[in-house]
Amino acid sequence: MSTLLQVCVLLFSGISNGVARDWKPCTDLLPLDFLAKVLPANGVAPSGIRMVQDQGARRFHLSTSQGSPSFPASHLFINCDYFPEEFSIVVTMKASRIASKKNEYIFTVVEEDSNKLLLGLRYSQDKLHFLFWNYGDRDHITFRSVKLADNRWHTLILAVSGVYASLTVDCGIPVELVLRRPFPAHLNTKGSRFHIGNRRRLKGLFSGLLRQLVLLPGSDATSRICPTSNPRLAVLSIPQVLLDLPVKPSENEVLKYPYEAEMRVTLGSRPPCTKKQTGQLWFDTLRRGLYISTAGLVAMLQAKQRLDYVEDYQDFYTNSETLDIEIFEIPSEGLFAATANKRPFPGSGIYKWANGKFEPYQNITTYQAQAWKYFTIDDKIFLAVANFEKNERNEEYSVIYKWSRRRLKFSSYQTIETHSARDWESFQIEGETFLAVANHRQGGKHNIDSVVYKWNPGTQLFEANQTIPTSGAYDWEFFTVGPYSFLVVANTFNGSSTQVYSRIYIWLGGMFRLFQSIMTFGATDWEVFQFGGRVFLAVANSQKYDKTGQSSYAINSTIYELNITAQIFVRFQDISTYSAVDWEFFTLGEDKFLVVANSYDGKSYSLNSVIYRWQGYEGFVPVHRLPTFGCTDWEKFNTADSSYLMYSSAREDISKVLKLKTY
Repeated sequence: MSTLLQVCVLLFSGISNGVARDWKPCTDLLPLDFLAKVLPANGVAPSGIRMVQDQGARRFHLSTSQGSPSFPASHLFINCDYFPEEFSIVVTMKASRIASKKNEYIFTVVEEDSNKLLLGLRYSQDKLHFLFWNYGDRDHITFRSVKLADNRWHTLILAVSGVYASLTVDCGIPVELVLRRPFPAHLNTKGSRFHIGNRRRLKGLFSGLLRQLVLLPGSDATSRICPTSNPRLAVLSIPQVLLDLPVKPSENEVLKYPYEAEMRVTLGSRPPCTKKQTGQLWFDTLRRGLYISTAGLVAMLQAKQRLDYVEDYQDFYTNSETLDIEIFEIPSEGLFAATANKRPFPGSGIYKWANGKFEPYQNITTYQAQAWKYFTIDDKIFLAVANFEKNERNEEYSVIYKWSRRRLKFSSYQTIETHSARDWESFQIEGETFLAVANHRQGGKHNIDSVVYKWNPGTQLFEANQTIPTSGAYDWEFFTVGPYSFLVVANTFNGSSTQVYSRIYIWLGGMFRLFQSIMTFGATDWEVFQFGGRVFLAVANSQKYDKTGQSSYAINSTIYELNITAQIFVRFQDISTYSAVDWEFFTLGEDKFLVVANSYDGKSYSLNSVIYRWQGYEGFVPVHRLPTFGCTDWEKFNTADSSYLMYSSAREDISKVLKLKTY
């Protein structure tokens, strides 16, 4: 019996009179599919994973700009925490050429608290490296002259047993190496996670395609899958969603060439996208787009839309002046907009899109509401309001409302003590839900704590998880870069000046820690956006004010870009604004836009807010100037018929819906 098996016997079965009872291995002695572990039960690819079609079959592409796919090691090692002493790893991958000194990780096992790499598999231009922690030191195996980055599919089988390691590529002749010491019998994975396509760092992100990633404990998988008629795509275990073939042909089927015979393309009405239609292609003759049915319709090819001009569409009458608008969609119910209104009665309004416009749906009593945040937890739907003023009982609370599927209304669910709250931000980290409140001031004191709350599945309530010192906090923005999670606060005023550091925090060791401080001037909003592998942060600066009592509203707002090598955000572009309160990033076709909410120039609230278009080397350039009055928020939304922009006014009870005309 191997050392590992003996350990598992001792830990989980016990020894009585020298006889082992009910022995169990640390994990099932079956193929353990890593890709299946990071997919939910319904098979829909989560954030960070995109399913693509390549050479007639489905594969996964790992996004470098979204959350990292990962899962706890305890999901594999169910009886004890030790990685198998003898095992094989099967990978089917396709990678383009990479720089000679660059490495990309296929997977890693990393301790969550210390960020220590316990085990990992990575490749370079002509090598494959297997790294592992071995009794206090890091060992590695390097297979040379292994050319994987050639834009072709390859299946690798790495087998390890004692002091021997072998690599079989495309069912060819195995290459065997001798380790300087045996693979550890007691590699403890307690408190660690498997990360797919990364090492929990910004460098080394996997840029290729994955079809298979499997651990086979206790044996070499080579004899199970080789020989085969297609050695580059040899199969041991593949997620079911990648094996599903397109459905049988239906009416209006388009004629196909022989080499496309497995793909079904239909015309006519929009398909319902049930499980039966999974993989079916549909051509929309109106929009000239080709779509594939998965959990919904996903565009594969689409005629390019270009923004022509913006036209006035709807005068949107609100209960009172509006500080913020939140647009959201409730499944099976439709599109809604929640307005954060100044006066408590009749309060803030919820509106429903019907007959081509927003119509009143529900009023909720609020107290100088500053912002709404829509979010979901499992099948529960919530709206959180940030109240700036005290209620009639002199209590300072913000409220979370829950959607009732029976009454089809929002009703009060949980009240949370806040201090002149300006904003809520909802986000998820490793499957847990958080809410961060921006506390602006307490009495006349602006340097106070804002709070991050965490959802307790047991009590079904949010509970304080972490306090973060802020100075007149106005806005929170959450974002991810690769496997990392960030939270940035817009600090507005420190009690004497608006020239104050706003701060970016990074999630490490179960809490947010300071990552970077950026000098801002009355910062009211952060907007994050990512494209082309680049990460940007735009800050809205509202005014310069200091102890002299002089105020300036015509100041620059700034776009910062993440320098991945230096691991800091650096200034990218300054844009002249007038007491900017909000940025909104949106796309239309292949074009990318930013629209700013200019609210006040020191004399008037009647100002042009501006739409900027991305022009590559030139950065963002102005393309449309939109007359607004006390503008505080922009939101972009889509319906089945068109795309729209909506802005709120903090100076009158009329906001506007604008239609984006395209060609």
